[in-house]
Amino acid sequence: MAKANRVYKTEVPVKKNQEIQGEVIDITYQGMGVVKIDNFPIFVVDAIPGEVVNLSITKVLKNYAFGRVVTRVQESPNRAENVDKVAITTGIAPLANLKYEAQLTFKQHQIEQMFKKVNVEADVKPTLGMENPTKYRNKAQVPVQLINGRLETGFYRRGSHKLVPTEDFYIQDPKVDEAVIVTRDILRDLGISAYDEETNKGVVRHIMARRGYYSHELMVVIVTNTKKLPDAIEIATRLQAKLPELKSFIHNINNHDTNVIMGQWNETIWGANEIHDQLMDKDFVIGPNSFYQVNPQTTATLYTLAAEKAGLKKTDIVVDAYSGIGTITLSIADKVKKIYGVEVVETAVEDAEKNAKNNHIDNVEFVTADAPEQMVKWAEDGLKPNVVFVDPPRKGLTAELISAVSAMKPETFVYISCNPATLARDAVQILAEGFKIDGAVQPIDQFPQTTHVESITIFKRVTD
Repeated sequence: MAKANRVYKTEVPVKKNQEIQGEVIDITYQGMGVVKIDNFPIFVVDAIPGEVVNLSITKVLKNYAFGRVVTRVQESPNRAENVDKVAITTGIAPLANLKYEAQLTFKQHQIEQMFKKVNVEADVKPTLGMENPTKYRNKAQVPVQLINGRLETGFYRRGSHKLVPTEDFYIQDPKVDEAVIVTRDILRDLGISAYDEETNKGVVRHIMARRGYYSHELMVVIVTNTKKLPDAIEIATRLQAKLPELKSFIHNINNHDTNVIMGQWNETIWGANEIHDQLMDKDFVIGPNSFYQVNPQTTATLYTLAAEKAGLKKTDIVVDAYSGIGTITLSIADKVKKIYGVEVVETAVEDAEKNAKNNHIDNVEFVTADAPEQMVKWAEDGLKPNVVFVDPPRKGLTAELISAVSAMKPETFVYISCNPATLARDAVQILAEGFKIDGAVQPIDQFPQTTHVESITIFKRVTD
């Protein structure tokens, strides 16, 4: 008698180096085109929906494969022309091959699909875009490697640590790109070595540059594997001569075997310990390790809309979870009676308190703690905010935090999300805890040319 539970091996329909033709039917959240052969997905760089391509299979796994375009048989009308191929192959700007209007539609669709997946009904508005969706990033963290005996800066090729030398990052402020190139050239000239992660030898790991969009203040940080930066004073002198906007030059040490770019130890070689920038008429201190939104143009739109949708009143008590250096907290402080911010990073809280003082804001209170734990504590202590704002990292909210918010019984729960998948997942619990989605979800294109999308969802408590 045959075994009832026998498992038969399924034959994968493609092989490595095989050339096939297929229609691109979708884009992944990494910006790769999707071709299906017998329902088997093949992910293809620089292929967009509506195209028919001849492709070569580069890698085959159990449930999917990767391919590269050999020829384009039929081109999509949504394909952007004259795009820098490096921006796409490295993943700097994985959607740069898609016309901007199509990018905005893709991001709206991305959020719609995630809500659909969890069976939550939500109206999603068209994505709010930028007038100029390039050269917007105010910060760069660029890896350094020795290639053919020459110190290079650039971006890693997708899925590898192989550096592709790059000078124009397409989505970065040109002044930020210039600061990286000038620093690289000085390091080359002085013969300072690049860190080699295989041998664990060498000096420079990364060059970081950040610039105030409104202030035009520039910071350059050199991240090393060593405790000393050779020729630090000479580097500072040359940077000052080449970069007139320079306000701060910092040496950061990261001598751990980690994917984290910045270490926690900073030494100011020249100038100030931080720079300033303005956002929504407030002044913010930005240190080398500070989290500050990389696109302040759309950040102002994001926070203004969130505040409007929250319907803030002068009598409101507000909680801002994941408050960082206080950007949301301080931007809405003058609209409410009292606002509490919680942030786990101690230096960020120090910056937030400094920012409150600099802007003469005295109705805010910041706490250094893990947001979910502090929200539970506040709920237990009987804090009853009218409005709760959350702007969590990509992993979204914890069940404990959502339950704590529910226990506080705020009228309004404002969820600013950078990840549609975790937003949709969290929405299921938020709705189960006695809230409803109020109005449409509003996507905002905080990161044009990439697959990332921010959004604002307003939840209102259903009255008992």
